[in-house]
Amino acid sequence: MRTLAIDAVEKAKSGHPGTPMGMAPVAYTLWQNILRYDPADPLWPNRDRFVLSAGHASLLLYTLLHLSGVKRLKDGVVTDQPAVSLEDIEKFRQIDSVTAGHPEYGLTTGVETTTGPLGQGCGNSVGMAIASRWLAKTYNRPDHTLFDFDVYVICSDGDLMEGVASEAASLAGHLGLDNLCWIYDSNTVTIEGHTDLAFSEDVVQRFHGYRWNVLHVRDANDTDSVARALQRFKATRGQPTLIVVNSIIGYGAPDKQNTAAAHSDALGAEEVRKAKRFYGWPEDKSFFVPDGVMQTFAEGIGRRGKALNEEWKATFNAFRARYPSEAEQVARNLKHELPAGWDSDLPAFGPDAKGIATRKASGEVLNALADVLPELWGGSADLAESNNTTMKGADSFGPEKASTGMWQANPYGRTLHFGVREHAMGSILNGIALHGGTRPYGATFLVFSDYMRPPVRLAALMHAPVIYVWTHDSIGLGEDGPTHQPIEHLASLRAIPGLNVVRPADANETAGAWKAALEDKRHPSGLALTRQNVPVLEGSSAEAVAKGAYVLADASSGTPEVILLATGSEVQLAVEARETLEADGVPTRVVSVPCVEWFEAQDEAYRESVLPRAVKARVSVEAGIAQPWYRWVGDAGEFVSIEHFGASADYQTLFREFGFTAGAVVDAARRSLTKTKNS
Repeated sequence: MRTLAIDAVEKAKSGHPGTPMGMAPVAYTLWQNILRYDPADPLWPNRDRFVLSAGHASLLLYTLLHLSGVKRLKDGVVTDQPAVSLEDIEKFRQIDSVTAGHPEYGLTTGVETTTGPLGQGCGNSVGMAIASRWLAKTYNRPDHTLFDFDVYVICSDGDLMEGVASEAASLAGHLGLDNLCWIYDSNTVTIEGHTDLAFSEDVVQRFHGYRWNVLHVRDANDTDSVARALQRFKATRGQPTLIVVNSIIGYGAPDKQNTAAAHSDALGAEEVRKAKRFYGWPEDKSFFVPDGVMQTFAEGIGRRGKALNEEWKATFNAFRARYPSEAEQVARNLKHELPAGWDSDLPAFGPDAKGIATRKASGEVLNALADVLPELWGGSADLAESNNTTMKGADSFGPEKASTGMWQANPYGRTLHFGVREHAMGSILNGIALHGGTRPYGATFLVFSDYMRPPVRLAALMHAPVIYVWTHDSIGLGEDGPTHQPIEHLASLRAIPGLNVVRPADANETAGAWKAALEDKRHPSGLALTRQNVPVLEGSSAEAVAKGAYVLADASSGTPEVILLATGSEVQLAVEARETLEADGVPTRVVSVPCVEWFEAQDEAYRESVLPRAVKARVSVEAGIAQPWYRWVGDAGEFVSIEHFGASADYQTLFREFGFTAGAVVDAARRSLTKTKNS
């Protein structure tokens, strides 16, 4: 493992050889002697999860996948090809290789999550451990254990400096996740040098404070001590475990070990020879795997994993015979499939001038889905009442001692309380989604999506179908003021490739947003919802939301002279403006645009039918910056937007003062019409 890593980095002339060199004995011991994983069936549902949060050490994982003989998946089907061949390791960091610089979920079979941004894998692992516990309670029976796997993480000094890891560790300790083990590579070296430069805290005491079980291995090369620590983790109840391992980064490279040079630089040809000499390895051979090595792995993790998998399959078959409906549910959920007719009970709302806040409508949708989709679960970052994200009667996920007068907790509840930890919430949701078997959602105010942006981006990169409920979506939240009023956030989130940003206009569109988000198995979706009431609009369509944009109200003549594009609470302003323009003899079309990403995915014919190129006079109406709308309104277009921070006042005052009125939309439409006539 060590020399494969050295050779791969040397050939690529970039990479991180130091951690694989230092931690190879630890990773080897875990995989060969402890990990419940079948290399021939890398999607076995009850496999232990291994997360390399220290993603820069990717070769540690790639060499394990290669030497363990893990089979490659193609379109979800196991093939006879290796997940990582020796040739793949030789192509480390090269275009079209499965051995990217940092592990990528979906690119490389056996990679459970995309890591690289430090701390994210730690957060993902907490989500996986939560999912394991929830599935165990939901489906295990006294005579049939379907889910009881553990989650192992290798994390670094850098991981534990990142705040997201601290947030996740705090929650994991509170929840008592005894199926979670972080292996901390304490090598005291980062890119800039020794950790003394910026990191002098007592990690052991910190994790004791988090209520973790903390163990210590003094030498990463002492595989017996590593094995004993891992066995102690497996025997621990009621606490997650941190195993602190003292390692030497770049171990074996006499001139570079224990230095920053070993962290992220190729060693150089002479140092490679010296390291191989130290290991007793042939100095003149590269990418050398002696006969018998892969056989040794096959007799270790391979044989153990196959036996455990076969035992599990027998258990599942017996479970299916005794509990057929539950077994069908498990199989369906693991494929992210929805039951037939699941959307038949979605609420529908008639036209209502008084209206309903879309956050409240979202809560009604959630409660309508509670019994239909038992796999749907989630919660909020301490804003459940404001986000309307609690299903009625659902217990809280947590220790019973965490119960309050308002919440009844048990270790397997359906309501997740993330605390004021938006960043960890995002990474935990990714872990739950990647684990499979459930559909998670998480909620906060839209303005605080900034606090969770890194895992949102990673969800999009990994095609993880997480649902985010982001309420209080504009200056319409009112008196909390500019610190809580999102201005640039819709534009910023739309800049993330593969993220669906959905801003429904009313209650009906909110139901449609949930439906379309749940039907999208390949992308995360964020629902931006109002605090204030908005009218239920005549012509609004839950079904049309999946198209991303649709004609809500057309020009009376059938051919518009101007098109008003609007989202969310501002669609009502466009509808009012249309009435004025039509009365003045200007044929006007209102297009509701709940999701730009879904609209872009439609064929050209549909997009043309909604936004005909011949109609140059256009106005976008959205209570955020106008940046995303330039491509849709063109040179003659006008914008009703806000290009500055908000203020503290009631929302009616703010909308009036900042120009979000039907009159302002009418004026913008006339300016756009003038441009088209003068062009």
